[in-house]
Amino acid sequence: ARIALELSEKDLVRQDHLLQITGATTQQDIDRIRSTRDQDRQHLTQLEADLETAHLGARPDQIAAADANVHALEAAVARAEWDLSQKRQTAPEAGTVIDTVYRQGEWVAAGRPVVSLLPPEGVKLRVFVPQTWLVSLHTGDSVLVLVDGASAPVTAKISFISPRAEFTPPVIYSRENRNKFVFLIEGVFEPSVAAQLHPGQPVDVKFNVSVQP
Repeated sequence: ARIALELSEKDLVRQDHLLQITGATTQQDIDRIRSTRDQDRQHLTQLEADLETAHLGARPDQIAAADANVHALEAAVARAEWDLSQKRQTAPEAGTVIDTVYRQGEWVAAGRPVVSLLPPEGVKLRVFVPQTWLVSLHTGDSVLVLVDGASAPVTAKISFISPRAEFTPPVIYSRENRNKFVFLIEGVFEPSVAAQLHPGQPVDVKFNVSVQP
């Protein structure tokens, strides 16, 4: 661009000299050459300005804008990954499917469960005992549970003793009907044992108590 400007300036000086000395050129030719010189000068000025801007490097506002764009794209990626993960749900732990709430083709509202799961630790023993046994039973005690078809009894630990009587007869409480009260006892199994049991299955339970019904 500098060379082009130098040539156009020399050409303008030469043609202007010819016009004044010999008249071998016209004013129209000089005006055309002067226009070319002005264009070359503007072109050089523009290139020098572009070069100076390029040497400045990345400016703070451009860096901040680029960082903001990166954060926005990262947030978009995170949202897209979350949306993708919601397309397939996984139970927090393994368990037995107790009930299926919806069937194929039914509409499910957001956040509603579709199946009911029972993990092994959710399987528990429920048995009713006479009130005369309560003095000999404590939470944490072990009991033997006999399951139909099993080759050997399994062990459960008492986890809950109800503070209230069940199946109370609809009569005024008296010493004579006191032996009709029963209390709910709950027990838990080891997960490996519970996984082999079926919810609702009847069992026989042996307690280590000193008083028998």
